Amino acid sequence: MPTLTWYINPDSGGQAEIASRCTEEAGGRYVIETAQLPRESSQQREQLIRRLAANDSSIDIISLDPPYIPEFAQAGFLADVPDEVEQRVTEDVVQSAIEGSTWDDELVAIPFWANTQLLWYRKSVAEQAGLDMTQPVTWEQLVQAAQQTGTTLGAQGIRAEALTVWVNALIESAGGSIIEEATEDPADTQLGLDSEPARQAAEVIELVADSGVTGPAFSTAGEDANVVQFEGEGAGFMVNWPFVWGRALSAVEAGTMDQSVPDDYGWAVYPRVVEDQPSAPPYGGINLGVGAFSLHPDFAFEATECITTTENQAYYMTTNGNPASDTAVYDDPEVLEVFPMAPVIRDSLELAASRPQTAYYSEVSGSIQRTYHPPSSVTPGVTGPEAAELIKAVLSGEQLL
Repeated sequence: MPTLTWYINPDSGGQAEIASRCTEEAGGRYVIETAQLPRESSQQREQLIRRLAANDSSIDIISLDPPYIPEFAQAGFLADVPDEVEQRVTEDVVQSAIEGSTWDDELVAIPFWANTQLLWYRKSVAEQAGLDMTQPVTWEQLVQAAQQTGTTLGAQGIRAEALTVWVNALIESAGGSIIEEATEDPADTQLGLDSEPARQAAEVIELVADSGVTGPAFSTAGEDANVVQFEGEGAGFMVNWPFVWGRALSAVEAGTMDQSVPDDYGWAVYPRVVEDQPSAPPYGGINLGVGAFSLHPDFAFEATECITTTENQAYYMTTNGNPASDTAVYDDPEVLEVFPMAPVIRDSLELAASRPQTAYYSEVSGSIQRTYHPPSSVTPGVTGPEAAELIKAVLSGEQLL
């Protein structure tokens, strides 16, 4: 009986449980075992790339961070998704997860769970500031509201992947893209960093960095630091992933947070850059690739369909806190009980935009982090072109990061 090895990112045991469920459903035709990858996605990429470059046939299924999917596909490390599988696994799936599983106009991975950032706010602060949170709000409005109420606005200013996520979301929300066209020769990649949307994005970063409402350590603030700040006194607004909610409920259960704190939490779709233009929230999550050198690709694709059923995605969301790519999950009463903001997560995922899709993502992201950090140094009309120049130099081999 074949054994399929599923290389998973660390979680709270959810993927191992789904592997067990799907092994049982296979009825003795195959067994799924999990092998855990390192915690950092860059280290996951490095380990998998090294092994797949050696034609490792023991890699059957891979939990892949979406930004790295183009690189794996371009290198020929992912098995082709059969047409009939593609039809089934893209039905009733949020658009951002489909786009995040696509490279060169081909679906190359199976959408699994999808993540997005929300705008989190303290209801008492929004009310004090006179903000109608049933309507879209802009970054400018949030800065003004935080200044007016003497509260904080949390965003990710740290020199890390989180900064690329923020820069990309701002440019996409303004109607642009970091990469306008990926070309076969990386040196010919068409960038959009000297565009009007890139300038508008830089204006937002400049506004937030100079606002005096980000807290004392904005240039080192990542998602975890932001949520700690949001849980404390003087919190107002924050952009962050849905783990914020589960963390608060766990703290209440542990007796380290008063119930009044999460009772004051509100949530909305990501803030706008342009007042009359819908935002493009960050997209993240995990999609499933089948290793190109797997000895059992048919079984592996069958297993991915089992892993991504509505039932299993609902289980994964309620137990591990990872939002589903399957839209039907958001109507599940158990999901809505655990995540009352589930409809907003789904709306956000329909609007969400992927980070730059390129086989050279690490180089692009590293260049963005170097150029846009610290956020207080960002200058509209200057920083974007500087980032474009660095990216082109790195991709052409003229400069190292």
